[in-house]
Amino acid sequence: MAEIRVPELAESITEGTIAKWLKQPGESVDKGEFIVELETDKVNVEVISEEAGVIQELLAAEGDTVEVGQVIAVVGEGSGAPAAQPAAPAPKAEEAPAAAPAPQQSAAAETTEQTSSDRTIASPAARKLAREKGIDLAAVSPVDPMGRVRAQDVSAHGTAPKAPVAAPPAAKSAAPVEDGRETREKMTRRRQTIAKRLLEVRQSTAMLTTFNEIDMTAVMELRKRKKDEFYDKNDVRLGFMSFFTKAVVAALKKYPYVNSEIDGDEIILKHYYDVGIAVSTEGGLVVPIVRDADRKNFAEIEANIGELAGKARDNKLTIGDMAGGSFTITNGGVFGSLLSTPILNGTQVGILGMHTIQKRPIAVGNEVEIRPMMYIALSYDHRVIDGKDSVGFLKMVKELIENPEDLLLGS
Repeated sequence: MAEIRVPELAESITEGTIAKWLKQPGESVDKGEFIVELETDKVNVEVISEEAGVIQELLAAEGDTVEVGQVIAVVGEGSGAPAAQPAAPAPKAEEAPAAAPAPQQSAAAETTEQTSSDRTIASPAARKLAREKGIDLAAVSPVDPMGRVRAQDVSAHGTAPKAPVAAPPAAKSAAPVEDGRETREKMTRRRQTIAKRLLEVRQSTAMLTTFNEIDMTAVMELRKRKKDEFYDKNDVRLGFMSFFTKAVVAALKKYPYVNSEIDGDEIILKHYYDVGIAVSTEGGLVVPIVRDADRKNFAEIEANIGELAGKARDNKLTIGDMAGGSFTITNGGVFGSLLSTPILNGTQVGILGMHTIQKRPIAVGNEVEIRPMMYIALSYDHRVIDGKDSVGFLKMVKELIENPEDLLLGS
């Protein structure tokens, strides 16, 4: 027998949530094979089996919170027959649904190995859902031809009838009702963490936002002229993010306090340029870091951003991919946002918000022309950055993007 434990995740992470079991009881597993995906505050981590064998037991269900070092599964020798309850041999698949549930079941009976529910072959998620809904697993008809009850079977079965309990009208109206008009779902661990940290930022910083707008004509024309040559030479596409990253780095060098953080009564000025690029995923917003962006050329930045974005979408980001960072860029324009006020990321004191490019009539000299324009926003911590520096920073980013040849020459 071998126990599968929650591994050390990172210095600041002590627990995680079972996101998905990749193996079920009775299934064979090779040494080094992934068996479960854990969701932590920052990233998803896949846990491997240190031994080859058969999954004998899963000790936590999907959605359960587990701590570092906790045993979550048992791997042993076998031919593949499930052994979720060693003391009570599992019946054949076709016999499981025929077991009759007891009319009354005490709390002690629910945990014993002699109940019909415990003898039923079921996934941890199905057992958890059955407990929540008060359903006897033995009464559920599984779709699986092997007789395993899964969560969708429990949901399809409906709520088991219970003895009526007298309650005043007020108590009934206070309880959550699943009547099709509303759906109640638990926030994922990552969403809880995002919510907590955003609230902390709002409460612990003197955050202000200043705005400007950029005429994107020059950079769009340059990109159009150079994109094919750039791709042929570097095997990566030329986007706008490399231009903005380069412009931000140049502005950070001129306005160093935007590249700092507060630690008690001290200001830490950072002499490196690790720029976070916000990426939207199904699990929420994550911010992987482009390290030493000042030392990278356009192609290296584009390749780095593409790699990090791909890892984010595939839940393959590591703690190292997101740790640290001195400044953040977020692009709401990919979703069509015209204007927004981005919220500071962690202990950083500045974040640049990009927005959608929209053609608008603009005064050019004494003429009115239709130009592709983008609003940009800088949210900053006023405890460190004064209005003069925030406006100057944003103005410099604008000037560099409107004169992209300067960025190319500077890189």
